[in-house]
Amino acid sequence: MNELILIKLGEIALKGLNRGNFEAVLVKNIKRRIAPLGGFKVKTAQSTIYVTPTTPNSDIDEAERRIQTVFGIAAYSRAARAEKNIDDIKQVAAEYLGDELEQVESFKVEAKRSDKKFPMKSPEICAELGGYILEQFPHLHVDVHNPQLTVTVEIRDFAAYVHGRSKRGAGGIPVGTGGKAAILISGGIDSPVAAYMMAKRGVELTAVHFASPPYTSERAEQKVKKLLEIVSRYSGRMIMYTVPFAKIQQQILQSCPEELFTIIMRRFMMQIAQRIAERTECSALITGESLGQVASQTIGAIACTDEVCSIPVFRPLIGMDKEEIITISRKIDTFETSIEPYEDCCTVFTPKHPRTRPVLKYVRLAQDKLDTQSLIDEALEGVKITKIGFDLYKEN
Repeated sequence: MNELILIKLGEIALKGLNRGNFEAVLVKNIKRRIAPLGGFKVKTAQSTIYVTPTTPNSDIDEAERRIQTVFGIAAYSRAARAEKNIDDIKQVAAEYLGDELEQVESFKVEAKRSDKKFPMKSPEICAELGGYILEQFPHLHVDVHNPQLTVTVEIRDFAAYVHGRSKRGAGGIPVGTGGKAAILISGGIDSPVAAYMMAKRGVELTAVHFASPPYTSERAEQKVKKLLEIVSRYSGRMIMYTVPFAKIQQQILQSCPEELFTIIMRRFMMQIAQRIAERTECSALITGESLGQVASQTIGAIACTDEVCSIPVFRPLIGMDKEEIITISRKIDTFETSIEPYEDCCTVFTPKHPRTRPVLKYVRLAQDKLDTQSLIDEALEGVKITKIGFDLYKEN
């Protein structure tokens, strides 16, 4: 049986003159994801991407699992190739979908005839194939309104393709078409979701994590690495920059008002992340902040942290409540890792009564007590670099 995967484009189809660029990036991303799984031919035609195994060891099951997480795909189907004649189409449909047809009681046939030279029209194909299936599986009946299984036949330029249920893809647009940005990643629930959501809009990610040993453990850093590995199933490979942050936190604690600790800490994080973004050709920062969730995420606090940035700061979760964020974290499998009990640097030295309406003038005065640039330079000198996802997504 000549089995392959048919991939349908979503938002890409609306890109007009830029569509070809988006398709090319999507094809590249698919090839990169499935390259370790054996030989596959990936080609585009008629708004469909064909992924065809070319070697006996090609792992089409794992290829399907990986394709499920590639942004830019609206839907996909496992399909069987048939010759463009009705007899072969009937035989292939009965063989390929036999197990599924045995397990249902109702079905219908849909035909899509993009090759208008095919001698039968779509209604004729449906009637002929439907009659044959009823002969081969007499327990079935036709239900054109609510069938348990829809048998689809696509008559295309290269061949005819038969498949059952289509499955939803990851949606969005291909990673690499939306620029590059640095995600400030912690071990909590929010920032991995923010990373996922920006990758869905085509953004290539660089990760910046702040560690505070001995106040945070090595296991806390490993937790973040594990979260990024999960996110990389969708975003593709990335680099994680781990910044030593304990000295800066100690200096803030010693020299600044306690109620401004979190705001000043966040300002340092944004300044350091921006320096890393500039080094890595990222054009924006991403955070997992949600308006009003904690004291540092009020409008006033966000204004005080953004004041130190000269590049855009994206906050994809800004209008979401916690339950909405948790729902996405469960969907992408980060939730259980996020709730592991290893504290990150944002949870140490937390003030008892943080200022929810900070005044920028006083925040600046407090931070001016510190040698900000020297502290930032020293932290950047101690950055540790970790590759994420490089073992999964290889180049062809």
